[in-house]
Amino acid sequence: MKKFYLLLALPFLAQAQKIDKIITRAETERIETYLASNELTGRKPFTPGIEKAANFIAGEFEKAGLQKTKDSYLQSFPMFKSQLISTAGSLDDKVIDSKQVAILSKEKFIQIDEKSGYEVASMKEGENFGQNIYRIMNASKPTIAFLHESFAKFIPRLSGRGPMKESQSTIVFVISNTVPSTFKITATQQVERLQLSNVVGILPGKSRPNEYVIFSGHYDHLGIGKPVQGDSIYNGANDDAAGTTAVMMLAKYYAKMKNNERTLIFAAFTAEESGGFGSSYFSKQFNPDQVMAMFNLEMIGTESKWGRNSAYITGYEKSSMGEILKKNLAGSEFTFYPDPYPDQNLFYRSDNATLAELGVPAHTISTSKMDSEPNYHKVSDEVQTLDLDNMTEIIKAIAKSATSIISGGDTPSRVDTTKLK
Repeated sequence: MKKFYLLLALPFLAQAQKIDKIITRAETERIETYLASNELTGRKPFTPGIEKAANFIAGEFEKAGLQKTKDSYLQSFPMFKSQLISTAGSLDDKVIDSKQVAILSKEKFIQIDEKSGYEVASMKEGENFGQNIYRIMNASKPTIAFLHESFAKFIPRLSGRGPMKESQSTIVFVISNTVPSTFKITATQQVERLQLSNVVGILPGKSRPNEYVIFSGHYDHLGIGKPVQGDSIYNGANDDAAGTTAVMMLAKYYAKMKNNERTLIFAAFTAEESGGFGSSYFSKQFNPDQVMAMFNLEMIGTESKWGRNSAYITGYEKSSMGEILKKNLAGSEFTFYPDPYPDQNLFYRSDNATLAELGVPAHTISTSKMDSEPNYHKVSDEVQTLDLDNMTEIIKAIAKSATSIISGGDTPSRVDTTKLK
């Protein structure tokens, strides 16, 4: 009887041995260290640094033997980049400091007043900046937003917000504690039409090639900012070089295993930090009904609130995907938990959101302690702050947890879009 059970266990032992040889700590360190290196200068869109990162990821996909989309691993699309040259304005006939104004627009010249037909928005002291700013930025009509002075520190970042899509409405941000009766704002910008690129590789499925499982992360970050103790490069080691590292390592693993019945798509998105433009474009390239699941990997380089060998899944309750992953890890030391930070709306803030809005069971896996992450969006987000041993084990756990989904044995339930915010 013991011999019988030993024979049953042999395939699982063999898989464990293979995964330990393919997904290694040394490989985690190699990829992570390059993506978070000063050479890439923070991987901000429209910089040589992000182009180097894209070429590196494409090279890793090619070495893994992934197929290209059309004739390239780069999935390019047009965006607009603006640089503010000058601003001037007044509120209730009082001249305002130009440093209190930020413009999000692809127009070269902006001139507005209270009679221009702009929608008027405001953000009061104590309101959630992260939630409200994305709502304002994505307004379908031209909008002027008056922000309380407590949000003045965000104006420089809004001014250099980065890429804009063709449909971007003009949004004007002004620091003002009240909504004025009259206002005049003028601005002049330099505007360029440029290309951004996701990096995408494909591993065709054996028996279900038209059913897709996506593994993704975003490879952009914040670039260069004001020096802090002599360091001005936002390397983004955890956000999200860690998730992108995992995508490349999973691609290498599954390519060597050759056991995927469904087609696997590995995607490194650009411009997540600027508004999720990369994943938005990517999501329009597929029939969402053919996407069976999406594993979006975001900030997995540090321990979760539960310690090592654990991670959480955003929007856990919105599909059965989390339960499937837990089932596949039964008996292991690793545990997936529901998102412990529901008030932060993480399900809607990462690259899973665009496909989830189309009904796809698309979830983000993370370990980041979002209520106390010391290096989040800081120059201190460096490789030496990461637990690379734990990160390697997380990548292995993701690979194992996805087994029955990529084989076609399990299909997560769809997200009910009528219940989304």
